[in-house]
Amino acid sequence: MKKKLILGSLLVLLMVVMTGCRSGENGEVYVYSYGDYYDPEVVADFEAETGIRVIQDTYDTAEEMYPIIKNGSADYDVVCTSDYMISKMKDEDLLYKLDKKNIKNIKNLDTDYMKMAEEYDPGNEYSIPYIVGVSGILYNKKMVKGKKIDSWDALWDPDFKNNIVMQDSVRDAFAISLMRLGYSPNTTNPKEIEEAKNALKEQKKLVYKYANDSARDLLADKSAAIGVVWNGEYIYTHGLNKDVEFVVPKEGSEFFVDSWVVPKRAKNKRNAERFINYMCKAKVAKQNFDYIYYTTPNSAAIKIIPSKYVSNPAVFPSKETIARCTLLKNLDPDTTKLYSDSWKEVKSK
Repeated sequence: MKKKLILGSLLVLLMVVMTGCRSGENGEVYVYSYGDYYDPEVVADFEAETGIRVIQDTYDTAEEMYPIIKNGSADYDVVCTSDYMISKMKDEDLLYKLDKKNIKNIKNLDTDYMKMAEEYDPGNEYSIPYIVGVSGILYNKKMVKGKKIDSWDALWDPDFKNNIVMQDSVRDAFAISLMRLGYSPNTTNPKEIEEAKNALKEQKKLVYKYANDSARDLLADKSAAIGVVWNGEYIYTHGLNKDVEFVVPKEGSEFFVDSWVVPKRAKNKRNAERFINYMCKAKVAKQNFDYIYYTTPNSAAIKIIPSKYVSNPAVFPSKETIARCTLLKNLDPDTTKLYSDSWKEVKSK
């Protein structure tokens, strides 16, 4: 999902070893996030500046993280996770309200993105946005042979049989199918979910592979002509293959906000807030952008990011593009099960 994957993983491992040797004169902070989601050098700089020892752990999906926090299997101080999961955790009283006096660099965040985050965290009381992005279609302009790619319909085009990479995620896959049909990706209507399921079953015979992080590599090495990725993958993939282009379909797409939160079981809340505050520094946000190339909601950082990135709509989507995109919402248990069962049916046939 991010650039420098192998090198980054090695650096993270090295940082874990290094932090284990530090004195932690001002205490510790236990960080839990998606893998390879920030520059490891940021951790070393934070430790040097604050004297706080950082202990890191990673997970692959929000669904993997949730029971760890819910059941108290481990006491993490700060977690980076996705919008809909933050809503779920907040509703279940698993999160602390943040003390904004300790996160003064929140002033650097774009007010528009902060308002978007209020969809799942009214008043921005429990979370601080870190990374934002939008889902879209990455395609090889030579391999699609002149066809215009501007709709999710392209992923159902028989001409691309065995050349399509589809997201291997229940909500993400259903979001695509639902929006293609003109429905909300957060629908709870069983008939609409059924229609989307049938469309995904129909599409399956055309799909080369269901993938998430590896989708970009399949498109970069021409194993596939077209696929679904997050916009943050564009710079990495385009660097390997100049023929790839990224587009947000006209029907709209899924938008995400990944944010920092502090679980109720945190033993080092003050240090967690210092870590979040550090991540909100302009130079730090810019450093993390340089590492993963995902859109930053940090206005101060955007001012020092090269214009070739800021002006690229694949890297920083326009407000008009974002306006036709939708955040996924946490759904009720019965609807969640319906989606899950429907996806199992799609994958099993």
